[in-house]
Amino acid sequence: MSSILDSVNKRTQLVGQNRLELLLFKLNGRQRFGINVFKVKEVLQCPPLTTLPKLNPNVKGVAHIRGTTISVIDLSAATGGRPLTSTENCFIIISEYNRSVQGFLVSSVERIINMNWEAIMPPPQGAGRNSYLTAVTEIEGELVEILDVEKILYEISPVKTAISEEVNEKLTLDRNRHYHIMVIDDSAVARKQIIRSLESLNLQIDTAKDGREALNKLKEIAKEMDNVADEIPLIISDIEMPEMDGYTLTAEIRDDPKLKHIKVVLHTSLSGVFNQAMVQKVGANDFIAKFNPDELAAAVNKHLSL
Repeated sequence: MSSILDSVNKRTQLVGQNRLELLLFKLNGRQRFGINVFKVKEVLQCPPLTTLPKLNPNVKGVAHIRGTTISVIDLSAATGGRPLTSTENCFIIISEYNRSVQGFLVSSVERIINMNWEAIMPPPQGAGRNSYLTAVTEIEGELVEILDVEKILYEISPVKTAISEEVNEKLTLDRNRHYHIMVIDDSAVARKQIIRSLESLNLQIDTAKDGREALNKLKEIAKEMDNVADEIPLIISDIEMPEMDGYTLTAEIRDDPKLKHIKVVLHTSLSGVFNQAMVQKVGANDFIAKFNPDELAAAVNKHLSL
């Protein structure tokens, strides 16, 4: 177990190479799940938890770790499975999503796998609209499920999507003008959040669930015109997506003469200095950590008003 904990703390970045590292874990049963190592701050044997009144039923309790109080979410219960009845032999994966830190209670943690995003596939269509999967992959002949953590967190603690009046009054975008943008995110919840935040700007918004689908759509438009930016001047893209990540998508756009003038805003739950460096490396125009509707609206206003 100590080798896994050491590995989490010592991973080198793979961004910009269309690669990721998955930390594999289990909930109730044999099914394996994965979480991107870049979102993992620490893995610990589950400490004693404190229960508080009026907690969400899927929050097992709170843990006091290194001077910080962290909510611990029973990941099995939160995805519709059987709750983990005992925490004695369980682990918590402490992660950072959308500017907040939380712990995910799991029954066991296995190891880290280095993969290419091309091997990460969208969930099967039969999974249904209420599925908590954002992607799947195959490791050693077994299906590994990657959960839509943004959906889980949204159901426990919904985020504000409305633009504040203060920011709304400062926007200079001509709302009578037709603007056509594209939103790319593998999480249906995240796509809806972005659309709700921008609906007051009177935009025509197309969507794609991963970088490959987005690139194919843009290339179809490119068959009809020499500068796709005349039709879609701006895209807002997640970074972590099946088949093609946001960094690779941005690099592909910059390498295509018909696409290269499209403004690209990377919008992701990942954070850190290395992201800012990658923004410049792949040629993105901006980087915004999820999820702040004011910052998102300000970025759209900035890049469509230029």
